[in-house]
Amino acid sequence: MCGIVFAAGWHAGTPSHCSCAEEDASIELMGRLRAANAVRGPDAQQRHQTTLKNDAGATVHLDFFASELRLRGDAPVIQPHVNESGNVLCWNGEIFDGLDVNPEENDGIKLFAAMKGLDDAVDIVRLLGTLEGPYAFVYYHHWSRKVFFARDPLGRRSLLVHWPSSELPHLILASMSTGMSDCHDFAELSTEHIYVLNLDYLDIKPSISLDPCLEYLPRIPVDDNSMHESFARPGRVNRVLPPMDTEVPQLQSLDNVPEYLSSAVEDLIFHLDRSVALRVSNISRRTVESLSIDKARPASPVSARVAVLFSGGIDSTVCAFLAAKHVPLDEPIDLLNIAFENPRKIRVQVDGNVGGIKKKKKKLNALQNDRPTEGRVSGQYDPDYLVPDRSAGLSELEELRRLCPGRQWNFVEVDVPYTEYQGAQPAVKSIMWPCHTVMDLSLAMALYFAARGVGKVRSSPEAQPEPYTSPARVLLNGLGSDELLGGYGRHRTAFSAGGWPAVINELQLEMDRISTRNLGRDDRVISAHGKETRHPFLCLSVVNFLVGLPAHIKLDPRLDVGVGDKMLLRLAAWKMGLVEASTRKKRAMQFGSHAARMEVGVADGGGTSPVL
Repeated sequence: MCGIVFAAGWHAGTPSHCSCAEEDASIELMGRLRAANAVRGPDAQQRHQTTLKNDAGATVHLDFFASELRLRGDAPVIQPHVNESGNVLCWNGEIFDGLDVNPEENDGIKLFAAMKGLDDAVDIVRLLGTLEGPYAFVYYHHWSRKVFFARDPLGRRSLLVHWPSSELPHLILASMSTGMSDCHDFAELSTEHIYVLNLDYLDIKPSISLDPCLEYLPRIPVDDNSMHESFARPGRVNRVLPPMDTEVPQLQSLDNVPEYLSSAVEDLIFHLDRSVALRVSNISRRTVESLSIDKARPASPVSARVAVLFSGGIDSTVCAFLAAKHVPLDEPIDLLNIAFENPRKIRVQVDGNVGGIKKKKKKLNALQNDRPTEGRVSGQYDPDYLVPDRSAGLSELEELRRLCPGRQWNFVEVDVPYTEYQGAQPAVKSIMWPCHTVMDLSLAMALYFAARGVGKVRSSPEAQPEPYTSPARVLLNGLGSDELLGGYGRHRTAFSAGGWPAVINELQLEMDRISTRNLGRDDRVISAHGKETRHPFLCLSVVNFLVGLPAHIKLDPRLDVGVGDKMLLRLAAWKMGLVEASTRKKRAMQFGSHAARMEVGVADGGGTSPVL
C-alpha cells in the first residue's frame, strides 16, 4: 500500500504566466496532498522532480511523490522508483498473480524491472493485463516522454484526478484528496482505460483541455486474441438460461449438495481458498512486531498480521475461516467488530417499551438464551453496543472456535460513542471525498473506526474486557460476494419482474458498476490508518470463475432469503462446516453496526442526499 501524488505543469519557459499568489496556492496544495497521502505509507516517503523541454518549446515540470506501507520483502523500499534511463514509477498495489514475486522481494521493484525495455505503449498495456491484484500507478517513460496512469480494472485502489482547470491549470493525480475545495476538483479516475499523457504535445500555454495530448488505450489491445484469458478486465456474465423444457430444480436443504451443483461448490471453495492464501501469505512479520501494541493486554508470542472486517455474516466468516488455514497456528487473527452508540436507536428502544421490558434488554436476553452454553455472556456486555453485527459476530466467534481448535481469535469489540462519532465526522468527510452522500458517510464511518482497530478483547465470554489495539496491517474484506452471487434484494425483485433474463441483466449491471461504487472510497478510508484492505472475492480468478457460471447455479430467487440469495456460497459454507454462517441473512454494514441514521428524528429512507 502506498500513497501517490503526481502533478504535471507546463509553461513557456518562465513562471510569469501565473501570479505569485497562484504559485503560492499551488505549492500549498501540493504540500497538503503530500501530507494527506503520507499517512497511507508511514514507513517511508520520498519526492522526485524532473523538468524537460518538449517539442512545442514548453517547459514541463513533473512532480512525483510516493509513501510506502511495507508489507512485502525483507528490505525497506523507498518510492518513487527511478532508474538510470530516467523512468519513474509510483506504484500503489499488490501483485498476487501474473508476475513471479518471491516472498523476500518487493512487487513494485519487480514490476519496474519488467517495464524496463518496453518502449511500445501496447507492450506496457499487455504487461498490465497479465497482473492480478489491486493497483493504481503513475509511470513516466522518459524515452517516449509519456506518462501512463491507471487503476486496476475493478478499481480496488483509489486514484483521484484533477483535470486542468482555469483555477488550477495542472494535471494532478492523488490517492487521497484534501477534501472539498474551490481550487481543485478531484474525481475518481475511470478504470475503463489505460491513460497516456504525451508530454511532447503540451502547448507552451497552460490549457484546460488535454484532448490533443491524452490517449485512452483499451485494456485489451485491438485484435489481440492472446489476452482473452488474462487479467486485463473481468469477464462478462454468463447469459445461459435454464433449460426451457424443464424447471430448474429447487434446492431442498443446504446440508445436501445436489449433484448438479456439486462441481460448482467444490470449485468455489478451491478458488476462494487460493485467493485468501495469496492475500494472507508472505506479509512481513517485522512491520507488525515493530508497532506499538497496547501493553494492558498480555502479549501473544507473536502479533496478528491479519485482521478481518468481521460482521458475523457469511462473507466475513468465510474469509476468516479460510485465513485460519493459511496463517500460522501460533499467530492470532483479529476479528474487528464495530458497533456505534446510536441515539436514535436508543431512543426507539426506550420509547418502544413493550410489556415493561426495554427492547435493548430483550435483545440481550435473546442473545444469552440463543448462544451455546459454553459461549454465553454473563451480562457485562453493554446493551447500547449489542447491535445486530455484534450479536452475529459473537455467535460466529463460537463457531470459528469449534472449527479451528488451537487458533487464537481476538474478537475486537470496537465501540464508538456518539460523541466520538461526531468528532470524527470532519476528518472522515475529507478522507472519503469526492464521495459525499449520507450513505457514503455511514459506510465510511464504520470502516474508519473498524480499520483503526482500537477496542477491547476478552479471553473468554465471561471475562472482563481488556484494552487492545490491533497491530494487523492487512484487513480482509468480504465485499464483492453480493454482486457476484446475487445477494441483494434487487436480484429477487428483478426475478419477480422479468425472470432469469432480468436477473442476468442485473448481475451484469453489478459488474459494470462495481469499479465506480465503493472500492475507491473504502480504500481511502481504511488506508488513513496505514492499513490495507484485501478482497478475496474480488480476485479476478474468483470473479471470472463466478461470472462464467450460469445464474441459476449461483442463486435461486424462488427460495427464502438466507437460502436462495448467494445459494452457491451458502452451500460452500455449509460444506466447510460453517453451519450457522451459511443461513445468516444479509444485513448492510451501516445498519448492522448502527452507523446509519444516528440523529434522533432522522427518518428512515434514502441515503443519497449530500452531506457536504
